[in-house]
Amino acid sequence: MTATSARLLALLGLLQSRPDWSGAELAARLGVTDRTVRHDVARLRELGYPVDSVRGPGGRYRLGAGARLPPLLLDDAEAVAVAVGLRSATGTAGFEESGQSALTKLEQVMPDRLRRRLAALRSASTAGPANTDSDVEDPPVDPDTLTAVADAIRDHRGLRAFYQGEPVELEPYHLVAWQRRWFLVARAATGDGWAPYRVDWLRLRTPGGRRFTPAPFPGDLTEFVVREVARTGWAVHARIVVDATAEQVLARINPAVGTVEALPDGRSVLVTGGDSVETVAVWSGMLGFDFHVTEPPELVEHVRVLARRYARAAPGTG
Repeated sequence: MTATSARLLALLGLLQSRPDWSGAELAARLGVTDRTVRHDVARLRELGYPVDSVRGPGGRYRLGAGARLPPLLLDDAEAVAVAVGLRSATGTAGFEESGQSALTKLEQVMPDRLRRRLAALRSASTAGPANTDSDVEDPPVDPDTLTAVADAIRDHRGLRAFYQGEPVELEPYHLVAWQRRWFLVARAATGDGWAPYRVDWLRLRTPGGRRFTPAPFPGDLTEFVVREVARTGWAVHARIVVDATAEQVLARINPAVGTVEALPDGRSVLVTGGDSVETVAVWSGMLGFDFHVTEPPELVEHVRVLARRYARAAPGTG
């Protein structure tokens, strides 16, 4: 920590410790000049901490509204990073209540400007169920994009963006964190159906869209995202015919893996996807049933490669 940052923490701690300080008292306690105190107070205000003062000889300082602030010097990106980490924790078994509690406490100790942004992110988002890991590096999500989307949800303001290169105008409704990715549940400004949009695939445009009156969402948000992403939201999509009934397959899979459709002949189709053909092949092999892959061609070829590799790995199979 730099000397300046340490001094700001000390100054904020002093202002928190009692209601009122003179500039001379603060300078003496910190071992600096009155001018440095004024500069540091200005810096705290730039960070969003409400410091009230009376100018002139013997000027005094006190914390304004939100005076019970602890010495947390987080800029916008750092505060969003902590909030995103805590939101992700609420989707992990054993951390649901503690993650939510910590996120609420973080909001309470932030300056009003940051507290509003974190409150928007919390109220506009949900953590989805945990799923199998992936061999693909997690895509980066721009904190500014994430908070801008949360602000738009809070303010009922439309978004103008490019989504995978195509221009879209959306009415944003809710954010869902799932599989270390963020999905925006929204519908087109034209009033078309609902869809999940990966936030890391969004490139926001300015100015944004018009204000709108949000329509109620018809169903469970997390289930909708899981189902729709299985159909359309992965880099690789597959329909896998399984030699087992739909009930048998559903009993073997995490609901986050995909959706299952029954076939007239007693078999079923698993509609699933993943970030790579390797991931989809692993999930398919873990079903414990014979299965048949016909598309996409890259997945078919990878399954053939795995078949030859496993055959070589088992002595006596040729």
